[in-house]
Amino acid sequence: MAEATAGPSAVAPRRRWFGGAPQSEFYKRQERLGWLLVIPTVVAVIVVALYPLLRAFYLSLTDARLGGTRAPNFVGLTNYQNLLTDSAFIADVGHTVFFTFWSVTLELVLGLGIALVINSNFKGRGLMRTAMLVPWAIPTVISAQMWRWMFNDVFGVINDVLVRKLGVLSAPVAFLANPTTALPALVAVDVWKTTPFMALLLLAGLQIIPSDMYEAGSIDGATGWQQFWLLTLPLLRPAILVALIFRTLAALQVFDVIYVMTSGASGTESMSVYARRVLIDFTQLGYGSAVSVVIFLIIMAFVVVYMRMVRVEEG
Repeated sequence: MAEATAGPSAVAPRRRWFGGAPQSEFYKRQERLGWLLVIPTVVAVIVVALYPLLRAFYLSLTDARLGGTRAPNFVGLTNYQNLLTDSAFIADVGHTVFFTFWSVTLELVLGLGIALVINSNFKGRGLMRTAMLVPWAIPTVISAQMWRWMFNDVFGVINDVLVRKLGVLSAPVAFLANPTTALPALVAVDVWKTTPFMALLLLAGLQIIPSDMYEAGSIDGATGWQQFWLLTLPLLRPAILVALIFRTLAALQVFDVIYVMTSGASGTESMSVYARRVLIDFTQLGYGSAVSVVIFLIIMAFVVVYMRMVRVEEG
């Protein structure tokens, strides 16, 4: 009997946490603290993001005009129906997807190569890390204007090198005025500017991979190429997914590079540039809001796909 009565009292302290408080009460306090810490962020998101989104959705159901004096009329889903048959917007969706696919793909490949080089030990690695970030640190408007001058067919340095120095081209090419070369030129500019950001994210993922795994691979006779495919890429996959999420969302919203360099001409107009043209130039606030809502839904679809990929990766 003594042993039977001693059993529960011996186990009871293990069910208690700090100061003898029951475990359930401890978690309740932690949960309340968590909500108190999250509430300011939730309020900020509601004020900064949720209200404008709901306001844009409401305006998309009206025929409101920017600077209009009359009250807007409710038109229901008419703006969305017109958007589905808007050839200009459909073409701009294609331009944006093309820009996003090629820019993100090239940035991933080049960024991974740069991250692998910088992650190795060599003299001057710190200086190279700093120099790598220079394109990313330059404001986008400034770098876009700089590249616009460089692509100029009269005084641009790119034509000067390709025509006069290397002899690759027989005559100067107006890269930004030619529909065939304008969008690829914009992709090249975005890759030049944003590859350092991609490399920085991937470098952070590389640096948390334990070095003893590579040592064990070398002992087992694995070559550098085998270590890359069997160790580096699988362990770097979470960082790659995070980098892809950040860059894809930014590329789908691209505005500044395109607006500064071509203003959407020569088959380069993106969804965001089109939304700006409808809202500002045509003052169609209702229809422009519908464009913005559709852009949000397209981006949200990409977010859902990526998040499912992350969940599969974690599972």
